[in-house]
Amino acid sequence: MIAPEVCAAWGWGPAQLEPLSGGLINATYLVRADEPIAVLQRLHPIFGAEVNLDLEAVTAHLAARGMITPRLIRTLDDRAWLEHEGIWRATTFVPGVAVASVPDPTWAEAGGELVGQFHRAVADLAYDYRFTRAGVHDTAKHLARLAEHATADGDPEALALAHEILAATSVLPPLGGQPVRHVHGDLKISNLLFALEPVRGVALVDLDTLAQGTLAFELGDAMRSWCNPHPEDAGQVKLDLAIFAAAIGGFRHVADPIVTEGERAAIAVGLETVCLELAARFCTDVFEDRYFGWDPSRFASRRAHNLVRARGQLALGLQVQAARDELREILLK
Repeated sequence: MIAPEVCAAWGWGPAQLEPLSGGLINATYLVRADEPIAVLQRLHPIFGAEVNLDLEAVTAHLAARGMITPRLIRTLDDRAWLEHEGIWRATTFVPGVAVASVPDPTWAEAGGELVGQFHRAVADLAYDYRFTRAGVHDTAKHLARLAEHATADGDPEALALAHEILAATSVLPPLGGQPVRHVHGDLKISNLLFALEPVRGVALVDLDTLAQGTLAFELGDAMRSWCNPHPEDAGQVKLDLAIFAAAIGGFRHVADPIVTEGERAAIAVGLETVCLELAARFCTDVFEDRYFGWDPSRFASRRAHNLVRARGQLALGLQVQAARDELREILLK
C-alpha cells in the first residue's frame, strides 16, 4: 500500500495506481487517468536521489534532439523527487511493447537503430553526472575477488567452476584505450520499447544507469542480452549470430558517422568480457551467498541458483571466444 502523501505529492489518488511487474530493481506503478499518464517508482537504495537530476537533464537533451523519451515529472511543489520511506519519482508514460527476449532479427535491427539514435543524440551533450554507480564493469576487481575464493577451501564444485572462469578470462583480448561517451548503461532488451507493424524502436527506459562509459561495454552488454534467447538461469545458452548481425547493422546504419573502427572492433571484446565478468560475479556469490536475488521455487539455495547462472555465463563467454572471427567480420565489414 502506497502512503497517500506519496500520491498527493503529484496530485494523484491511490486509486489511480496499479503495480507494474517485470522490473527487477525499482518498485514500479502505473498511474492512470482513464488512460496511462505516468509511472511512479520507489528507487532501490543502490541509487542516490541525485540520479533523478541526471535523468531530467539527459532526457531534456534527448527530447530536444527529437527522441521520444520518458521525462521527469516534478512534484506539485517543484521537487525532482519525494523522500518518504525511500526515494520516489515520477516520469511520463511512454506507450510501447517490451519483450524479454529478441523475437527475430527484425526486432534486433530496430533495437540497434534505436540505440544508434540515442548515441547520435547524446554525442554533443555536455553534462557532469550527479550520481554514478561505483565499480561498474571493473573487471579486474571482480576477477581478483573470485581469485581470492579460488585459493581457499570450499565447495569443490564451486572451486572447479571458479578456476574454469579464471582460465577463460586469462585469454581475454585487451580492450585498449576507448573513447568515453554518454551511455545508457543497461541495454538489456527489456529496456527498449517497440512499436509494431512495422517493428520499430520507440524509446529507451530504465534510465537510472546513465553515465560515462565505452561502447565496448555498452554494446557488449546489450549483445549479451539480445543474442542469447535463454534466461540467465535456464541451464543452456546460445550465441545467435543472426541477431548480432542484425543489431549491429541497425546500430551502424545510424551511428557509424560518430563511431570509430576501433570502437566497433572492441564491441566483440566487450561482449566476451561482460559474459565472463558476470560469470565471475555469480560464482563469487556462490562463495559469499549474499548479493544476488534467487528463486526459492526453483532452487534449493542462493548458491545453487548462482551456480547455474555462473555456468551459463561462462558457457556464453566461451561461445563468444569461439566466434571471435565471425563477430569481428560483422563489426568491421
